[in-house]
This record gives sequence, C-alpha cells and structure tokens, in this order.
Amino acid sequence: MTAARDTSSETSATPAKPAMRDALVAAAFQLFLERGYEQTTIDDIVTLAGVGRRSFFRYFPSKEDVVFPDHEQCLADMTALLEASEDGDDPVARVCDAARLVLRMYAENPVFSVQRYQLTKKVPGLRTYELSVVWRYERTLAEYLRARFSARRDGTLRADVIASAVVTAHNHALRAWLRAGGEGDASAAVDHALDYVARAWTPERSPADGAAEEDEVVIVITKRSTPMWRVVRDVEAGLGRG
Repeated sequence: MTAARDTSSETSATPAKPAMRDALVAAAFQLFLERGYEQTTIDDIVTLAGVGRRSFFRYFPSKEDVVFPDHEQCLADMTALLEASEDGDDPVARVCDAARLVLRMYAENPVFSVQRYQLTKKVPGLRTYELSVVWRYERTLAEYLRARFSARRDGTLRADVIASAVVTAHNHALRAWLRAGGEGDASAAVDHALDYVARAWTPERSPADGAAEEDEVVIVITKRSTPMWRVVRDVEAGLGRG
C-alpha cells in the first residue's frame, strides 16, 4: 500500500488526482507486494479496488502503466517548463530545472517510490519500460537544447551530450537515494549532481560560437644575422613586455 501523500510542495495549479486512480494504484501495489507482479492480473487489481475493468483502462493503458502512474504528467510539466523558457535563460540551467521535476515526483511519496524501485529491479519487463520512460525525458531535454543551439555548428551534438549528462547525473543521485530506502536529502544530492553538469557546460568553461578568446600571435621578421638578444627584445616588445 502507498503512504499518504505530502502535498505541501504542490502548487495550487496542480490538478487533484482522481480518487479512483489512486485507489487503483494502491490496490495494484498491495497485490504486487503480496503476490508478485507477474502473478497479479488486472482483474485482481480492479476487484481489490472495487471498480470495473473499464475504470482501470480509463486511467492506465496497461498493467505496466500502473507502476509508473505519474510519469505522463511529469513529462507534460517538463515540456511546459521548457516551452516557457525565454531567450535570455541559460539553456543548461533550464534543463537542470526540468530534471528536478522528476525528483519532485519521486520525493512526494518516498514509500511508494522505494517500493516501485525495488519492484522494477525484480521484473525485467518493468525495467525495460522504465528505460523507455527515461529515454522520453532525455529526448524532451535534447529537443529543447537542439532548438537553443541550432545556430551552432556542433549544436545537435552539444544538445544530445548535455541532455544525456543531465539525465545520468539526476538518475545517479536519485537511485542512490532509492537504494538507501528514501532516507536522506534527495534534493541536495540531485542539486549536487546537476551542478556538476552545469559547471562543465557553463559559457565561461565551454567553447563559444566562434567567439572563444584566442591567444595572439606575434610574428617577428628579422635577418638571420640579427643577434638573438635583439630578437628576444623585439618579441617582448611585440607582446607588450618591453
């Protein structure tokens, strides 16, 4: 069974979830924990929840989807956040903020998130499903970055690499928190991981679009017979050290 949700972090704009939907999720996980995922059928879930099969499919296309009930909404929130980005926003910081929405979804209900993590490790089909969800998050971030970096010669490469790095860093911290049973400050761990990526790709540290500061080249033309001390003096003068 899932723990009571802490909704204190939700904004007033966040729509309330239907009670029947939550009841289906709670029933599904109760059965998954008691019987096992493979041994639980959709009929078992709706019977325990006290609803019909039609009600189940109103909210979830498949049994796999009931294991990941909030990802579609999280993906929609992520897309909306990126679409609201302005030209002056740092694109790397923006995708890091978008990734934090995934953490918020997990942190809202640590008990449920840990149960799902443990279940997913045991069921190969769920692991495959989870990887497909992660890929959709990464693709969403990459598409936003591609648009922001479209004027760059290496824009697509940069976008894909940064999106992958953000997802990897986020999941590294998130899974460490889940392995610890949901104990500890997940937000601080994810912030640290995402800051690691952001520092690597800040404009000050990353190559700019043809605007990178280049070392000046000083060319001294002199006769072969010129004494070396005079050549050195002329070079130093050209460098402004004379």
